[in-house]
Order: sequence, then structure tokens, then C-alpha cells
Amino acid sequence: MKLPPGKIPVDVLKEVVFKNLGVKRQEVTIGPTAGVDGAVIDIGDESLVVSMDPITGANERIGWLAVNVNANDIATFGVEPAFLFSSILLPENSDKIIVETICQQMDMAAKELGIAIVGGHCESTPGLNYPIVVSCTLGLTKKGRYVTAAGAKPGDRLILTKSAGIEGTAILSSDREKQLAPIMSAAALAGAKSFYKNISVVKDALTAYKTGGVHAMHDPTEGGIAGGIHEMADAAQVGVRVFEDKIVVKPETAKICNFFEIDPFQLIGSGALLIAAKEGKANEIIENLREEKIPAAEIGFFEKENNNRLLIKNDNSYRNLPRPLSDHLWSALKKQPQQ
Repeated sequence: MKLPPGKIPVDVLKEVVFKNLGVKRQEVTIGPTAGVDGAVIDIGDESLVVSMDPITGANERIGWLAVNVNANDIATFGVEPAFLFSSILLPENSDKIIVETICQQMDMAAKELGIAIVGGHCESTPGLNYPIVVSCTLGLTKKGRYVTAAGAKPGDRLILTKSAGIEGTAILSSDREKQLAPIMSAAALAGAKSFYKNISVVKDALTAYKTGGVHAMHDPTEGGIAGGIHEMADAAQVGVRVFEDKIVVKPETAKICNFFEIDPFQLIGSGALLIAAKEGKANEIIENLREEKIPAAEIGFFEKENNNRLLIKNDNSYRNLPRPLSDHLWSALKKQPQQ
């Protein structure tokens, strides 16, 4: 089968990747699991949380994204990110300036989050057209003191911070500015580019976790809000009902998605956080997030029947929550400017 751009399908993960994992070690408490964006390794009285992600669909702020997107994965465990390794792969004939730009971006992002960059690799790679940065981030916590994306329970409230398609909006407004300029004002484009400032969910996740009542957290990266919700439901083997009108889509995101004919719910969404919380704690979590100036709203709830994944409209009609085959960013990036 021919693979789609971006993440490989879950069935390929299960049929191929998860069957080739080397030896089993007793220290590994959580290994590779669909929908869970990290591993947990127990070392004495502490748990080491580890996650890895590439940045492949962005050029403008690739180093900055490499740190923030990976830090987000650690934070969704309720753990503060602390250490980072990176592998920077550059197109042939790259120069010193691109190395400096990426490294300075990574340095700035790491300092903002209190992360030490402790090692990695950098090379010029034959066959590449664009830079790729792969990062591995680690965080430490007391043994067992964390949550995963697989912890959602029937009856849990589903909370979303910020809005849909944050990272995709930032990427497309930056990397496809010339295409968008005829249909968006300079001010609107500048506003869309500023979405980069909202990509971290470290404060979102740590605030929610410290409030209590959180069973699971997940940041919707590739596949957007829709993909992220499915990943949580898959990992926990539960169903979910999502109220379409509760999901915020910013005007800049809506304009860009309309232009590229893509779905904001299926557009890469780093910067938003999905939280599964006890019904009785949901309002307190939302209030504490808002006190930190982080917009948040209850957008649905989880239920027992695993096959029920519904997106409910204002008039109470519904359809199946779309499951992205590939992130809609890739569809937008393929669209060529009109001559």
C-alpha cells in the first residue's frame, strides 16, 4: 500500500511497527502505544517520560517548533519538559546561516521553557528539499505521578484550550503568504503568523494537571482536533460526543481553510490541548486555565460505547467525527498558485 503524507496509518503501526520493538525491559512502564505520544521508563523512585517528533511541514520557524512541539508531548503527561536531543537534517548545499538560524530558534524556545539542549546531530543530507528537525524530549517526575492520553473514562468531560488549527494557520500564513495575500489583508496575515506564539501547551497542561481531576491529556498535532480526539478515544477504547459549535475556529484560520478548501478540525493543531476530566472538576479546570489567560471550553464528553464517535451540530443533527487519513496541511501545501 502507498502511504499518505505525514503519520503512517494506525493499522500499519499495529501490524508492522509494534511487532518489531527489540527486547522487553522491565523498566519500560509504557512503551509504543497508538495515541500516546511518549514512553515512560521507571528508574528507581522516578519516572522518565520520553517523546520524539519530527518537524517536516514547516520552514519559517522549524527550530522553534521542534522544541515547542516536543515539549508539548511531555507536558501532556502532567510533567515539566527538561532535556532535549535534536537531529538536524539539511538539504545539500546548505550554508552556515541556516544552521545558525535553526539553532538560535531552538535556543530561544528552550530558554523560554527551561529546557536544556543536551546533544544531537546535524548534517547535510542528500535528497532533501527542505530541512527536517527531529527532536527527543525528556522529563522527570516521581514514580507513577503522571497521566497519559489513554486515561479517558466514560462520563469524563472533554475540554479544549484555545482553538482549532493553530499550528497549521501559522505555517500556511508564513510559508504560503504570496498565495494568501490577494484574499487576506496585511493585518490578517500578520495576525495569523502570530499564532506561532500560542503553540506551547506546557502551561495549559501543567495548570490543568495541578488542578486535579485530569484523567488524560493530548495535544492534537497531525490530524488536528478531530485526529487528536480519535487518538484519545482509541487509546482509552471509549466513544465520544463532540459539539461542533463549541470548538473555536479563529477568523484567520477559517479564511485560510476556506481558501485551501480544507477542514480546520483536520488541520495540524499544536497549541491546543485536549483534556479528559472528571465531570465535577471540569469547571474548576476551565476557570484555572482562564486565570492563566488560556481560553478553554468544554466541547463534549466521553462515553462507554467505543463505536460512537459523533460530531453534533446546533440543530442536534450529527455525523461521524471525521478521522483524518492525512493532515489537511499537506493538501494545502500541494495547492499551486493560480497563474
